[in-house]
Amino acid sequence: NKNLYFLLKNRYTWMNDFIDESDSILELGSGASLLKEFINSKKIRTSDFTNYDFLDYKNVDATKTNFKDEQFDKIISSNLIHHLAFPLKHFKEVLRILKPNGYYIIQEGNCSLLCQFFIILMKHEGYNFESNPLNENEPCNDKNDLWSANAATPNIIFRDFDNFNNHLNNKFKIIKHTYGEIFSYLNSGGVIAKTRYIPLNRFFFNLLLRLDKLLSNFPLIFPLQQSIVLKKKEV
Repeated sequence: NKNLYFLLKNRYTWMNDFIDESDSILELGSGASLLKEFINSKKIRTSDFTNYDFLDYKNVDATKTNFKDEQFDKIISSNLIHHLAFPLKHFKEVLRILKPNGYYIIQEGNCSLLCQFFIILMKHEGYNFESNPLNENEPCNDKNDLWSANAATPNIIFRDFDNFNNHLNNKFKIIKHTYGEIFSYLNSGGVIAKTRYIPLNRFFFNLLLRLDKLLSNFPLIFPLQQSIVLKKKEV
């Protein structure tokens, strides 16, 4: 539906500010591979742990991809990290296959109070702020269930990224971190599940985005998503 299209367009097109047409780009955890619709590059390649025919690379583990060292200019993931049992392994793998000065472009959930409310209400996924993404032996969620999720994981990582980055030899630098998606998400009709929504045209959807932007000044309370760009430092 149009609401969902506007949401996804807003979710992904900002990434183009960090992408050149000549970049070699890999998306990890592509899911339904919606990203190609909105990214201005013909060299983007999708991957997932699944083996759907529409994927460019199938059966790819985001913590052990088997790609070559420093193979990609940009790596993208959308709502992947909170599904990973061992996030630190994933970030180490991204550093390995990302070129120096390359970007890791991230769209992730934000476990705000509003998000926690809807998780409890809908009993969809889960969150645990006591988990430790730095532990490579103790999983943050069910490692045997690809759809298992800990919505708190991205917040734990990025609320103290200096500490997390220290375990990566400080090889990343944050160059963008913003919040968004509140009413635009709730009235989208659902990204991975069908929900009721009020159909809107572009004008009214943009009004929702303005309201979202205003309320996103309170990241602990309202926004449901966060946008992050990490730059791999040149050795």
